[in-house]
Amino acid sequence: MPGTRKLGRETAHRTAMLRAMVTFLLENGKIETTVSRAKEVSAMTEKFITIAKVENLYNKRLAMSFITKEDVVNKLFTEIAPKYADKNGGYTRITKLGPRRGDAAEMVIIELI
Repeated sequence: MPGTRKLGRETAHRTAMLRAMVTFLLENGKIETTVSRAKEVSAMTEKFITIAKVENLYNKRLAMSFITKEDVVNKLFTEIAPKYADKNGGYTRITKLGPRRGDAAEMVIIELI
């Protein structure tokens, strides 16, 4: 279930961080982050790709309420969601990279398949 990890942040900070990361992932196709953040971003991204499969005003407004850039929402509905029209989930892949040099946090790359 998305939104259950606290990630060491207060609610407003965590929500803003997740909104930015989901927007950046949909815009660029992949990001590098820690394991726990990647799992949370993956769940949120898959939720919005599933929503975008049905293009109607309600779903567009729902996506616009979370994703911070309007052109990314348009890309989601016109390019990304039609690519996964015949697939039920599993839109993202998490690949482990190894520990980060500074604090040894496990780093991963999360990308759209």
